[in-house]
Amino acid sequence: MREVPPLSRTASGWRGFLSALREFSYGFTGYEFARHALESRAAVENVFMLTLVGDMLGVPVMPPYYSLGLLPYVVPEIATWKRRVLREREFTDEHEYHLHGV
Repeated sequence: MREVPPLSRTASGWRGFLSALREFSYGFTGYEFARHALESRAAVENVFMLTLVGDMLGVPVMPPYYSLGLLPYVVPEIATWKRRVLREREFTDEHEYHLHGV
């Protein structure tokens, strides 16, 4: 088996340390922003899908003429949207309990 020279071990150690430092700084600064952006996008997507295909659930929001024009673009996502919206949830799922300032 070929032995790795000490210089490349040091370089790979530094790369690993820098990678861990990068992940730590992302978790420390950007993770909460990214998570909030994903939650906001999901909420906006839920409202859009509800206005577009609300007739399936009995909510007549948009005239069918306009929703039929957009229907080919959202047909692949209808099944996942219905599964996401109609799944059972716990009472605490909707609320985020932040302990900022405690």
